[in-house]
Amino acid sequence: MIPRPALRAGRTSRPSPAGFDRRLIAPMVLGSVLNPINSSMIAVALVPIGIAFGAPPAETVWLVSALYLATAVGQPVIGRLVDTYGPRRLYLTGTALVGVAGLLGALAPSLGALIAARVLLGFGTSAAYPAAMRLTRSEAERTGRDSPAGVLAALAVAAQTVAVVGPALGGLLIGLGGWRAVFTVNVPLSAACLVLGALRLPRTRPSHGGRRGADLPGMALFAAMLVALMLFLMGPRLERWYLPLLAAAAAAAFALRELRTPDPFIDLRVLGGNGPLLATYLRQLLAYTTSYAFMYGYTQWLEQGRGLSAATAGLVLLPLSATALTVSALTGRREAVRAKLLTGSALQIAGSAALLLVGAGSPAWLLLGVGALLGVPQGLVGLAAQNALYRQADPERIASAAGLLRTFMYLGALGASAATAAFYPHHADTAGLHGLALFMLAGSALLLATTVPDRSLGRLTPRKA
Repeated sequence: MIPRPALRAGRTSRPSPAGFDRRLIAPMVLGSVLNPINSSMIAVALVPIGIAFGAPPAETVWLVSALYLATAVGQPVIGRLVDTYGPRRLYLTGTALVGVAGLLGALAPSLGALIAARVLLGFGTSAAYPAAMRLTRSEAERTGRDSPAGVLAALAVAAQTVAVVGPALGGLLIGLGGWRAVFTVNVPLSAACLVLGALRLPRTRPSHGGRRGADLPGMALFAAMLVALMLFLMGPRLERWYLPLLAAAAAAAFALRELRTPDPFIDLRVLGGNGPLLATYLRQLLAYTTSYAFMYGYTQWLEQGRGLSAATAGLVLLPLSATALTVSALTGRREAVRAKLLTGSALQIAGSAALLLVGAGSPAWLLLGVGALLGVPQGLVGLAAQNALYRQADPERIASAAGLLRTFMYLGALGASAATAAFYPHHADTAGLHGLALFMLAGSALLLATTVPDRSLGRLTPRKA
């Protein structure tokens, strides 16, 4: 018997195999890496862009922040549209927008135009990951069997891999064609996604929500709430007191709207009753706040507190990337969500504590070892959160739920950035690093505290055929 959801959103374009349709993997993975590669490549382009336009770091940093803002808002919003209208049309629209943004960046006459290109990139790259999660769930519904764990692992490992190689790729592109090549590369990537998506992604019929229309007022209030909150986190100062108030007012209006509309953007009643999923979002926030705090804070300390060059500091962080990728690849096919979260949070605590031992005269093996140790939870916790969400979220809203997971990751990144600025008010010295380590230690302890009593994690098992 065909599952009910498959009847509503069934394929209409071509016959499908009995098992998971592996023709979907290439467009899913390629589209999903567009966001992390654009997040990481820009790191090496900020200085040459600043020189080209005579802009100080306080202005070029908006090339990073604009993408974070657009993505944090865009992932759940576009995810809801994916749930409503199907993954194919949103995937194709989003990846086409990436190509447009690439052209705009390549031809941009000013820093403002570049920032606009980064906003477009943020929204364009927000479609593929929710679409991939929706496709994975749809395949399980179509076949009546659980989708292979390797598919989810491939999405996570691919994103981590490109995030690691992004700065190196950006440096290579800048060496070959200048900083504009960092934007131009999106054009062929977009074209590849469009071809693969058009040829391989199934056509689907809109859900009942699609016939009623999208909850545009709810989406607008959600965006206002999130933008106000993130703008404050990007530069928390007393003179910006109005931003948290604006975020709170938008949140109240958003809650009122979503509780009253028959087909809300985010069903707060269902979400509020799904404690395990809320806990997953909280763990995502805690884990990535620690991860980004280490990435931002440790890198700055290596350059200013230890006196290493930027290139040498990058080499010191290689063990972090290597262990994260290795752990993801080795454990990706086994879900074991609770075990991964327990192990990852315990190792985050150990790594944060080890950071207290680091000083200006520390030997190289300690500098490398701290990074290697903290790379393990990066490989475990992110994949565990993705697998947990896949099991916990409402199947009808899996794409918007996946988008929210990414939003909490970016909130963690901005929280980490604010913490780094607070502990390094003038210079990245060892005292500031140790203060940041205590901040990381507290967050890691909270991560462990939210995992230990959560017995529902042990019941997250694949459905049997």
